[in-house]
Amino acid sequence: MEQSTEKVNSHRVATSDDIEVSTYLEISKEMQGLQAAPKAGEIPHGAKEAVAIIDFGSQYSHLIARRVRECNVYCEIFSYDAPLSKIMAIHPRGFILSGGPASVYEKNAPLTPVGIYDSHLPVLGICYGMQLITLQLGGTVAPGSKHEYGQSILHVSDDSSPLFYELEDSLTVWMSHADEIIDMPAGFRSSAYTENSPNAVITDGSKIFGLQFHPEVAHTPQGKQIIKNFLYRVCGCQGAWTPGNFIHESIAAIKQQVGDGRVICALSGGVDSAVAAKLVHAAIGDQLTCIFVNNGLLRREEPERALETFRKNLKMNVVYVDATDLFLDQLKGVIDPEQKRKSIGREFIKLFENEGKKLGKIDFLAQGTLYPDVIESATPETKAAAKIKTHHNVGGLPSRMTLTLIEPLRYLFKDEVREVGLELGLPEDMVWRQPFPGPGLAIRIIGEVTRERLDILRGADWIVMNEIKKAKLYRQMWQTFAILTDVRSVGVMGDYRTYGYMVALRAVTSQDAMTADWARLPYNLLATISNRIVNEVPGVNRVVYDITSKPPSTIEWE
Repeated sequence: MEQSTEKVNSHRVATSDDIEVSTYLEISKEMQGLQAAPKAGEIPHGAKEAVAIIDFGSQYSHLIARRVRECNVYCEIFSYDAPLSKIMAIHPRGFILSGGPASVYEKNAPLTPVGIYDSHLPVLGICYGMQLITLQLGGTVAPGSKHEYGQSILHVSDDSSPLFYELEDSLTVWMSHADEIIDMPAGFRSSAYTENSPNAVITDGSKIFGLQFHPEVAHTPQGKQIIKNFLYRVCGCQGAWTPGNFIHESIAAIKQQVGDGRVICALSGGVDSAVAAKLVHAAIGDQLTCIFVNNGLLRREEPERALETFRKNLKMNVVYVDATDLFLDQLKGVIDPEQKRKSIGREFIKLFENEGKKLGKIDFLAQGTLYPDVIESATPETKAAAKIKTHHNVGGLPSRMTLTLIEPLRYLFKDEVREVGLELGLPEDMVWRQPFPGPGLAIRIIGEVTRERLDILRGADWIVMNEIKKAKLYRQMWQTFAILTDVRSVGVMGDYRTYGYMVALRAVTSQDAMTADWARLPYNLLATISNRIVNEVPGVNRVVYDITSKPPSTIEWE
């Protein structure tokens, strides 16, 4: 059980907020109805072997998935109450049971579907998952006499265990639990122990394993190897989930799906939509038309650079639409962040629909939805997750638009998308472009969006990016940007009193934006950025640096 300092509820789900995606489509409750391909529960292109992760509300479930993918094995996350038929549809080689905030002995505690044990496939339980194995197979779990949080030393007592193949007998592991196993199920034995947990690793000796610690987190240095040993030496996986296999099979599947049909794709300038478009274009060529909308909320020189890149490097049919006035009119007087998102989304849908009509009969819509988008938007395939913010390209378009979705990246993490992009031959500066929110600068302006405030933010953002690149830190950052706050403060410039805006700087490091840490930028770099913004951007007289991580904060301020 993953414990915090506060009492947890057995149904509470610890989850992070939304990662920004690369198209401008906004989801709202009334925007439903497109068919997605591939559907949840079907092995996507390039996945010849799979593992199912059963989520019990763990804050680390996405990390488990990442570690499995890093071992070149495909996996999907399923809610603990997902139909067994959906889970088995991916033909899993094994199961991983996540941790969770509940206690297994609590009333209505989430349980593992019994059919998973009946399948006789390998099972790896982590923390709460281990305790569920114990309880459901006849053992006893109870509140521990000693809680165990943070790093501990794990002593391996069974050298023959496949989980510890080629590992030392003593390992540093990360513990986060208050319950303990009192009696193991019949036929189980302990394989490793810590000072406070005599049954830190348990097994039936062949297929079922339980770990009291978290191998998926960085604080367990050999954790990835333990997961890999489970995948390769217990489940029999061979690591077929590679960019090359994914591309080859995706192109073939898109060709078959589209046939003689026509496809449109919304380009934003980001890597997600670019890779999705490149993949579709590789499959069907000129049957694809891309639409690039300048909504007036992009960064300085971005429309011009993006268009040049798409037309020069991608060699695609690209329709350019400058709709700055339309979007800014819709944002007049809008303060609420969610309302901004929905307003931008609705205007984009209308514009996108009108442009599509000009092209004649269109059959498909391609977009760059990623797996974190699906996880965090709490779609039906991730029922256990709590929705934090709307994802503008998860859920589709209004039902009146009779298009079928093509989402070739729907089950990829960001780093996998970048690997696919490089394999496809996209330019490195495009592949490694930092994520930019679909609603653009509108959600980096706190309060109303106006032309004047957009100009201020563009000037500040340009300086931030310029200095980060000069310091050769761009590739090390997940995102770096400026926020124009609605706070104004008194300052002194040239012996005169000023009353200007406060700009906040945000720089974070992350692997997939589901969690992120604030970047420890050098003081002299922060000083240079601050000095330039105050001196070069009219209307700004104060700069602050955001030093909160995610969670508890989000990466974007709105």
